[in-house]
Amino acid sequence: MRFITKSPLFAALFAASAYGSLQIIPGATWTATNTGKHVQAHGGSVTKVNGLYYLIGENKENGSAFQAVSCYSSPDLVQWTFVNNLLTLQASGDLGPNRVIERPKVIWNAASNQWVMWMHVDSSNYGEAKVGVATSSSICGSYNYIRSFQPLGFQSRDMGLFKDTDGTGYLLTEDRQNGLRIDKLTSDYLDVASATYNFGTSADFEAPAMVKVNGVYFMFASHLTGWDTNDNIYTTATNLAGPWSSWKTFAPSGTRTYDSQTTFILQVGNSFVYMGDRWFSSNLMRSSYIWLPLTISGTTASMNTNYVNWVIDPNTGTWSGGPSENSYEGESATLSNGAKAVSCSGCSGTQAAGYLGGSSNGIIKFGAVSSNASTKTTIRIKHENGDTTQRFADITVNGQTQRIAFLPTTDGNTPGSSTLHVNLNSGSSNTVQVVGVSGGWVADIDRIMVPVS
Repeated sequence: MRFITKSPLFAALFAASAYGSLQIIPGATWTATNTGKHVQAHGGSVTKVNGLYYLIGENKENGSAFQAVSCYSSPDLVQWTFVNNLLTLQASGDLGPNRVIERPKVIWNAASNQWVMWMHVDSSNYGEAKVGVATSSSICGSYNYIRSFQPLGFQSRDMGLFKDTDGTGYLLTEDRQNGLRIDKLTSDYLDVASATYNFGTSADFEAPAMVKVNGVYFMFASHLTGWDTNDNIYTTATNLAGPWSSWKTFAPSGTRTYDSQTTFILQVGNSFVYMGDRWFSSNLMRSSYIWLPLTISGTTASMNTNYVNWVIDPNTGTWSGGPSENSYEGESATLSNGAKAVSCSGCSGTQAAGYLGGSSNGIIKFGAVSSNASTKTTIRIKHENGDTTQRFADITVNGQTQRIAFLPTTDGNTPGSSTLHVNLNSGSSNTVQVVGVSGGWVADIDRIMVPVS
């Protein structure tokens, strides 16, 4: 089987560890460990509690109308397990059919000993422009929905939450008529107490997110371009009431923030992770997550590299670009039960392995897969899925089987990526076998990208 060695994207910044090659793959299919489906937590945020990270966001599996606010947990920011739907579809009211619930964010209120969730609440035509509030005793427990309202009587669409170092909570809210606002919350975080700052109507900002670093507040936002991406921007201040600096981009101009929109900034140790959404408005289920290292120094934020894959230590925040990889071509693997090579102009070898799964249960098996270490790692599966829905496969690596999803790709000739987190043995005796699920078709497999160590 032919394979190609790929050089490292970035020099390693830390010694090998338990997280050495578990990779964040921006824009890929992220399969939840216990559902076998793509993670559905869009417009969300990540919070660390008792050593676990919790990702809370919108479930878009069936389109734009509200379905659920979902919560996933992970020890490493890579392997995500579905825990609970925090808010679910109701027969009527704000959480009823054909309603909009977007950008849920949670913060802990120490005085009331409860988690408080804020979210954008709206009608299907976005005519209400309100916020909603809910509470729970557990970050991933069921939340009690309290009410919706317009904060201080103003419209609110895209929103975020920020908890200052003194415990004061703030609502970051897009008021289309008056400008992006910062509003101070009441001490219980259940209402808005007063206005703190208004950026005014001279600029078109939404999707706000904030982080405080060494006494400097960084506000991130996108422009108002609907579902289409743009060059997101940021501003800084040493006081939330201003003055705020001039807005400027943090990713290279013209990249449209690597085709994403800001949703949250996560601090891990002394490092920062930009969390963005790559929306597909015609099929929101296939929207993906663009998480990238964000450099903050003084009053400057920058994100100059669009990493295909990268590695972060979830305890210290130390990170590096993706590891060296071997590439194993799908069409060169062992194909059986009707599986065969198919043409694919955008694939690495202009071919892929097709007719996998289906009624004949076509199978692909990669043998002699090499690793320099016995380790848990991330394999990138380059694939094509021309459907509008996810495809699925049961993938067995060295006798251990897990279900993996494949999101739709742009067309039949432009590969996407799906992530597979597996244990590899040192040496070249590893095997990877892909079969269909219940007679369904697997995505065509262009190649698999396997870390060298």
